[in-house]
Amino acid sequence: MRRIAALLVLPLLVLTGCGSGGGSKASSSTSPSAPPAATGSASAEPVPTPVPSASPMPTVSGAAGAKADITVPAGKPSGKFVVSTVTEGSGPTVAKSDWVTINYSAKDWTTGKEVPSSYDKGQKPQLYQAGSGQLIPAFDSTVVGRKVGSRVLVVAPPAAAFGSKGSTALGVGPSDTLIFVVDILHAVPQDTVLSGASIPPPAGMPQVKDNGKKAATITIPKGEAAPKALRTAVLIKGTGPKVTSGQTIVAQYTGALWSNGHIFDSSWEHGGATAFQIGAGAVIEGWDKGLVGQTVGSRVLLVIPPSLGYKDQAQGSIPANSTLVFVIDILEAV
Repeated sequence: MRRIAALLVLPLLVLTGCGSGGGSKASSSTSPSAPPAATGSASAEPVPTPVPSASPMPTVSGAAGAKADITVPAGKPSGKFVVSTVTEGSGPTVAKSDWVTINYSAKDWTTGKEVPSSYDKGQKPQLYQAGSGQLIPAFDSTVVGRKVGSRVLVVAPPAAAFGSKGSTALGVGPSDTLIFVVDILHAVPQDTVLSGASIPPPAGMPQVKDNGKKAATITIPKGEAAPKALRTAVLIKGTGPKVTSGQTIVAQYTGALWSNGHIFDSSWEHGGATAFQIGAGAVIEGWDKGLVGQTVGSRVLLVIPPSLGYKDQAQGSIPANSTLVFVIDILEAV
């Protein structure tokens, strides 16, 4: 299966096991995929089994929704991998492979210094797939089984963080124990189906039939010439915030050819909801132009001319100079 160029950007080095931002652009692709997996830990050392408490323990204070105040206790860390709920949220429980959005605060137990966090100026909440092995163990699975809205304390020995190499970029030594406070903001299961009042597409645009947890049916209007410019229609109007350039969205989508209605790909064919960076040249131009400014929770119909798609280049089952039709459900934007 060939895929649409997709790029998931995790701006802070602390969120990758190899100490570098994740993601690479696949310029020849025609349908989306999950981001390339980063090594879960910079060390081959086995990850300890998490425990709910150990002695001594850091203390956490501060208001929910703001950077946590982490107090390092006297004494050396226990060496155990601790995952403890500070406050429990009231939202749904995070499952493995959910797209989870978090904020986090961080401190190096060994040095007593703060580690860069998502609450720092110029940073933003982080989005990743829970339990998928993309991130260091301190983030990867610690949110699984916990409720949205929870604040979670994580004490990560080297094997649960950056391993025996540490992270020179963050000033983390090879034997440093790190403390994270993770605030779980949202979770989007991969099989999420958008709901809401349906708005018929304008005359001359394709008709769309919602098929639940499988690819939508897209019917091309008979006798209509393919449009020369991008056409956009909102089929369900979401009530969430607007998508801005540079954000990563989580979306369900189905893509078809205007020429014959052939569905060349759908997110449902490779696991469900997928993440894309929008408005930054990481996907075809028609997606960038058509999705920036749309609201989270919306279903958007795009008819994309070749000039904003793959131009004169064939892509797998997509012939050169093809007009493309996409139905896209915007489930999250970070």
